[in-house]
Amino acid sequence: MTETTATARRTIGSYTAIGDSFTEGVGDPGPDGRFLGWADRLAVLLADQRPEGDFRYANLAVRGRLLDQIVAEQVPRAKELAPDMVSFCAGGNDIIRPGSDPDAVAERFEAAVADLTGAVGLVMITTGFDTRGVPVLKHLRGKVATYSAHVRAIADKYGCPVLDLWSLKSVQDRRAWDFDRLHLSPEGHTRVALRAAQVLGLDVPTDPDQPWPPQQPLSSVDATRDNIQWAREHLVPWIGRRLRGESSGDNVEAKRPELLPL
Repeated sequence: MTETTATARRTIGSYTAIGDSFTEGVGDPGPDGRFLGWADRLAVLLADQRPEGDFRYANLAVRGRLLDQIVAEQVPRAKELAPDMVSFCAGGNDIIRPGSDPDAVAERFEAAVADLTGAVGLVMITTGFDTRGVPVLKHLRGKVATYSAHVRAIADKYGCPVLDLWSLKSVQDRRAWDFDRLHLSPEGHTRVALRAAQVLGLDVPTDPDQPWPPQQPLSSVDATRDNIQWAREHLVPWIGRRLRGESSGDNVEAKRPELLPL
């Protein structure tokens, strides 16, 4: 455990999450209809380290947001809240847009990280997933890898812990993803939360990279039917949004109240 993560484990009494649909928790619906997601689950793990009632959490993430929108809308609010830690995952929706430049996106991301690290105690930043197994996104693997390399360099420069999703092999399993194959499933979000907790030096109840239980493979007929249904419901609309230059997901306002006591 590094000195940074050991200190973080002792001092994180408030946490604010900013980002897009990944951090909002799309794909992980809770019992009340609101999304949970890895950030909410990480907040619970952090709250467990504190006396009851001595932890504050806000999730400001909104699905579909591009990096510049997150910087304009969420970063100022996160600075205003002045939490002990901010998780900052952004740029994914920019990278998947046609003609996007991961180097340019990374420059804007670094400017936001510099701003945040000057205002809050700890900023955890996040790499992209390895998209080689994602039908829609596998051709973008090089761009995602380039952006992720920038993220790691930025983390080194500003002393930020890194939630490295590229190396989290368990999320390569189909069961880690929602039916749309673009957002994590509840189990996928859980594994990311556990990895984030490990990055911060927490003891976790189970290994996020533990193997999945054996699964009976689909027959070729069932697999074809599944792919056709997925393409009709998710792939075709996704391609349409890309052709129109829109970001992935609906452009909606965050529904969760801020500063949730846990």
